[in-house]
Amino acid sequence: MNDDDFDIPALVAQLAALLIAQRRQLATAESCTGGLIAGACTELAGSSAWFERGFVTYSNEAKAESLGVDAQLIAAHGAVSEPVARAMAEGAIARSRANVAVAVTGVAGPTGGSPEKPVGTVWFGWSVDGVTRTERRRFDGDRRTVRLATVRHALQTLVGRLQSPR
Repeated sequence: MNDDDFDIPALVAQLAALLIAQRRQLATAESCTGGLIAGACTELAGSSAWFERGFVTYSNEAKAESLGVDAQLIAAHGAVSEPVARAMAEGAIARSRANVAVAVTGVAGPTGGSPEKPVGTVWFGWSVDGVTRTERRRFDGDRRTVRLATVRHALQTLVGRLQSPR
């Protein structure tokens, strides 16, 4: 599998057009992707018109300090969980000038998995118009494949949310 299989640049272009047309700004909150979503967005020339900022919060401490994720929430549910993905997306909105956010937290591998959260498990959070939705996915493959699949799914779903907000 290669980058062309994911068609990430086309998704970013579609996302950019929607955000510009709707006069919205995007913030990203990333853990397992380490800034790949923000990097894909800013690869597109003119992204400053719609991309507000990205938070790379790989550690639990960074999630708490940069996004305001409650450390007790992480302790109770783990960093790779629905409540943390939700809090990351909402924290990105609260700590930026954006009105749209995407958050990802997962186990990219090859280590770090558990029976409850195997390698490839990713929680997503999308916040649009004050409504946050979350989703759990599991992707097969090596670390690179899981991370790229995460970027693709995050962008695809966000495009869908902006096309059909409710």
